Amino acid sequence: MPPSQTDADKSIGSGKTAAYLIPILSKLMGKAKKLAAPRPNTSAPGFNPLIHGVKAEPLVVIVVPTRELAVQIFDEARRLCYRSMLRPCVAYGGLPSRIMLDQLNGGCDILIATPGRLCDLMDKPHVLTMSRVKYTVIDEADEMLDQDWQEELAKIMGGGDTNEDADHVYLMFSATFPKGARLLAKEYMAEPYVRVRVGRAGQTHKNIRQNIIYVDGDRKRDAVLDLLLSTPVGRTIVFVNSKPGVDLLDDFLYNKGLPTTSIHSGRDQKEREAAMRAFRVGEKPILIATGVSSRGWDIKDVAHVINYDLPSAMYGGITEYIHRIGRTARIGNQGLATSFYNDRSEDLAQDLVNILVECECEVPDFLSHLAPETGAQPQFDDNSDEEEGEADGFAAPAADDETGASASLGAWGAPTEPAVDGFQADAGFTADTGATAVAAW
Repeated sequence: MPPSQTDADKSIGSGKTAAYLIPILSKLMGKAKKLAAPRPNTSAPGFNPLIHGVKAEPLVVIVVPTRELAVQIFDEARRLCYRSMLRPCVAYGGLPSRIMLDQLNGGCDILIATPGRLCDLMDKPHVLTMSRVKYTVIDEADEMLDQDWQEELAKIMGGGDTNEDADHVYLMFSATFPKGARLLAKEYMAEPYVRVRVGRAGQTHKNIRQNIIYVDGDRKRDAVLDLLLSTPVGRTIVFVNSKPGVDLLDDFLYNKGLPTTSIHSGRDQKEREAAMRAFRVGEKPILIATGVSSRGWDIKDVAHVINYDLPSAMYGGITEYIHRIGRTARIGNQGLATSFYNDRSEDLAQDLVNILVECECEVPDFLSHLAPETGAQPQFDDNSDEEEGEADGFAAPAADDETGASASLGAWGAPTEPAVDGFQADAGFTADTGATAVAAW
């Protein structure tokens, strides 16, 4: 069985996972016996899944971009399915094949999977068939609609032996849904469809206090050290744009005596799980990570998010920024996000100012020339309130619901140098993202 959180680590985020899991499970609970595929008696003496098992025939498939998010959603599904006839399973790269096959051969009603591993299983009809699927959920849809996933997503949405009944429902969920992603989503949509939007697509939450400070590239290491030493103790995620950058910053801070751990896609699965475990329980309350940590992770009591590198416009831009800072201030709590800005971040400047103004955060002096005039509202290039017809890839929707919608840690050191201005955070911050955009059909 894959690793899961202990009771002490359970946390509640913005509710996006529950928003699709609870209605789907509610629909299936009374029909599970009728709809579910036959499954072996795993408690029988001498049961061997490779001999006595059956192929997996899930009713629900949930596709997510990262391994850690797959485990997190599996853990939630397992709790919600407790003492029901529905059995969740998880499949992702790095999970030993023996463990994964044991799960699937024992019967599977809800499959949570990363796209690469799901496509691999779809090529093995003796292990997995999609013929019974009633619900296909694409979580973090704006990420999944990126060109990097195009081949896998096309196969998942339209290939194999997927159930083509009228009852088959496809859903896409994301905290952001930029125009480019909506255009691509239309390629997979059938008429009629429903689009549900809570707040402005791509809006962040006012509970996150955002600080932007100017730091030259060669001074960022010292600045982040001063920042960590001068703010109240709490779980902190530091985002760096490159894997080598993560390793170098981790070594630097560790050698300064700070309790750090790090994670990126270049690490093997055991290393990634060990880093997440150490961060969750507070053993290593400073996590240094690439953008792999920005999507959907719900970790209790993240007090501070630091953008050591701001994401460039070519690699996620303001959408990536919103996902990153959404790791703090979850489910109505308060949070702090600090970002290091310099000349390399100019392509993000206007979008960043718009977000600051919208959330009533202070615009720093070096970006004040980009702020709208007093009393004026920021102008967003991707304003879905102004969408008409198919101009941006959406026909008039059948319905459009638009509503406005802590572990105590010991100090990790005393400052050895004067604190950097603007780095003070309120104590007691925990973890809620901004608006959630949902597309379903």
